[in-house]
Amino acid sequence: MRLPAARGPLTDELIAALRQPAGSVQLFGAGLALDSPAAALSDDDLQLGLWICYELHYAGFTDAEPGWEWEPELMSWTRALEGLFGSALRSCVSPAPTPGGDSIADRLRALVDADDGPALSRHLQSSATVEEFREFVTHRSLYHLKEADPHSWAIPRLRGKAKAALIEIQFDEYGAGSLSRMHSELFRTTMRSLGLDDSYGCYLDQAPGVTLAISNLMSYFGLHRENRGALVGHLAAFEMTSSMPNRRYGKGLRRLGGDAAATRFYDEHVTADALHEQLAAHDLCGSVVADEPDLADDVLFGAACALHLDNLFAAHLLRCWASGRSSLRVVETERLTGYRASETDSGAVVG
Repeated sequence: MRLPAARGPLTDELIAALRQPAGSVQLFGAGLALDSPAAALSDDDLQLGLWICYELHYAGFTDAEPGWEWEPELMSWTRALEGLFGSALRSCVSPAPTPGGDSIADRLRALVDADDGPALSRHLQSSATVEEFREFVTHRSLYHLKEADPHSWAIPRLRGKAKAALIEIQFDEYGAGSLSRMHSELFRTTMRSLGLDDSYGCYLDQAPGVTLAISNLMSYFGLHRENRGALVGHLAAFEMTSSMPNRRYGKGLRRLGGDAAATRFYDEHVTADALHEQLAAHDLCGSVVADEPDLADDVLFGAACALHLDNLFAAHLLRCWASGRSSLRVVETERLTGYRASETDSGAVVG
């Protein structure tokens, strides 16, 4: 993956710096004007800047100079962006009160059950066009092509039953040691069935800030030990809200002509996440809070953040589609159109 195009003064400065030898450039952190704290959650410049910084801890960029990952200048710059992101989350997300005497699993269940976000999965199941489904998969590729990696940062930060529960969940996510069963590989098959390029990060330039924020949230929680409670709460909400939507996604893709290979990613999550839900809420979060009771509020906050950003994402897609617009950023580059005629003509899903 190569560095993307800049989207404002922050990313213009950052990307130019990453092409220079590490430590040779001073980052000033160009000012970012936001209308409100909430604007940070979808701001293209801020979210892309964070995504780039975080990606240096994952696969990185072929055209970034080596040595930047832990460069103090960049760490300070990243922390400034995280400050804006964290403040926006605290300003916009407040978990609904739940009975303090209930178990953390019960409190998570109450939080999830109270969520009434936009019905994106229902739209994709019953009425989405092929192009809308392509767009949805394009958005999700920014996370699903490295699925489970952000939550794995918690493994060395947990102990005992909590660690064992997380490893059991992650073992399934990584295909139980089989490459062909890894969830990221299953998603690649889904992408190819829709005529999309399954190269890692291919659609970064097309992903709007609200899409990048979903991945950034996981990395923000995962890369800081102090956020370990929020990270496991995020994973619990992720698993507890996964089974039914994935059932709907699978049905929607079959309605559009997808075969068993195309829908396997979604079908796999219907059964796997029903089990993961219990593991995440009871064995993982329950054990974390039993060991460290002070983390209960962090667990609930992480779960609430996951729900909030997913709702912002769903609202963006549905709002764009209702007005006849693409939900992706317009990029005037043929390789980023999200459609490869040769593959579609040779068997990909068509309307």
